[in-house]
Amino acid sequence: MERRLSKELPVLRYVLTFLPWIVFSVLSTNGEARYGAGAGLLVSIVLLVADRRAGRGWDEIVLELSSGVFFAALALVAFTVTPAPFGAYGPAVSVGWLALTAWGSLAVRRPFTLGMARRSTTPEVHATEIFYRVNAVITTVWAAAFTLSAVALALLLAFEPQATAALVTVKVCGLALPALFTVRYPRIVRARYNAARYNAA
Repeated sequence: MERRLSKELPVLRYVLTFLPWIVFSVLSTNGEARYGAGAGLLVSIVLLVADRRAGRGWDEIVLELSSGVFFAALALVAFTVTPAPFGAYGPAVSVGWLALTAWGSLAVRRPFTLGMARRSTTPEVHATEIFYRVNAVITTVWAAAFTLSAVALALLLAFEPQATAALVTVKVCGLALPALFTVRYPRIVRARYNAARYNAA
């Protein structure tokens, strides 16, 4: 069982999941959300099509679906309303949307990482309590990271909008740190499981 629990989702998968947001963040400068929203929507559609063609279920692409909804709505408003919606706070609002998605998935007891984790574990593991707990913890870390990033970005944009280095640091850390936790936490659980088995033997 420890071997089945130890399989981890490649970090590349998370990079692709957040690619629309990365594109949006890069292109949405100076409060101009129009092109960033359009590019984010395009990338979201491409990823959704690719995921479905690869056989991924809807529960595996919760963030991708959420991204598509967000960028579709934002693009519609951005190209029809002047000035651009959210003004300079677009980056903070977009990360806030991810936070709502993550917390919402926890509220309905369907952590968004569950579907993705099922592809890296065997079917008999999926119904176990430890499988749910591990993913609930990982999703909670992502949700907390999104929330803190959104607050930090909002504060920086309000008081130090020219602090480019700080803004980039917050954006990078808000994705990189939970991604690293996602890789390391299953290893910690596996080590504890192996230690418990050894002590019980």
